[in-house]
Order: sequence, then C-alpha cells, then structure tokens
Amino acid sequence: MQIRPFEKGDEDAVVALWERCALVRPTNDPHRDIRRKLEVRPDLFLVGEHDGQLIATAMAGYEGHRGWLNYVAVDPAHQRQGFARSIVAEAERRLRESGCPKINLQIRTSNQGVIEFYRRIGYTVDDVVSMGKRLELDRQDPRPAPPTSRSRDPAGTGRA
Repeated sequence: MQIRPFEKGDEDAVVALWERCALVRPTNDPHRDIRRKLEVRPDLFLVGEHDGQLIATAMAGYEGHRGWLNYVAVDPAHQRQGFARSIVAEAERRLRESGCPKINLQIRTSNQGVIEFYRRIGYTVDDVVSMGKRLELDRQDPRPAPPTSRSRDPAGTGRA
C-alpha cells in the first residue's frame, strides 16, 4: 500500500470508504469534516492506495499537547492484511516528527474488534471519561431523541 497525503480529488472515494466502514454519523457531514481538516495540518490527513484503489485513511491531528487519530478506516474487502497497522504507523511517525508525546483516540464501546486492534499495536485504555460538546451542527440527527429521566421529572427533583 502506498500512503500519501489526501488530495482534493480523493474526497468522494474517501467519503464512500467511510460510509462502507460505518464511520459516518447522522450529525456529521463528512465533506465538512474534510474541509475543516484541510485548514489545519492537511499533511496529517493520510490515504492509502493499493492496486490503484483508495482503501485506507487516517486523519491525524496535533495541537501541541496531544495527538489524535480520527477516521482510521480500511475498506472491508482489504481488512486483516496489515493495511490499518501501516497507515496508523505512518500517522504515528508524522506525529512523532512533530514533537507529539502521546496519541489519543476514541472508539465506540460497541466496537470490540477495533479496541482489540489498537491493544495489539500498543494502545491502552486510559482512565478518563470522554466528553464532547458540539459547537457547530453539521446536520440534524434524523433519529428521535432517546427519552431521559429528566423528561418525566423536568425540575430534577427525583419525583416524577
């Protein structure tokens, strides 16, 4: 696999790959994610090609304190052949060259196969809580909001 930085002409193939790998979420517009990444360290947005096909991606970031890996994907037809390990290793190399001391990443708890992959290549589970706050809404989530305990107890008194 040849690994190189993302190029504008890769966008449709990258989004299609992310969709095949179930990385796209209803609230995220992958095209906007790509545009945002191209504004900040585009050299850390990597794609992997094999036999003329774009089969892998890794979107790395570093803000001076921690490195991050996002959108690590390998086409399902090419998984378990070392391509994920290769593109992650290249992202790690580039982050290390930038002075990055540690890499963080987030994995959905339901994705046990991916958790095991990262364990095999030296990542460990940190004793932290991952939190997020959306500052910009890419698109409305079409799924209904799940019921919450506060919906029956709007004052939060513990009494419904």
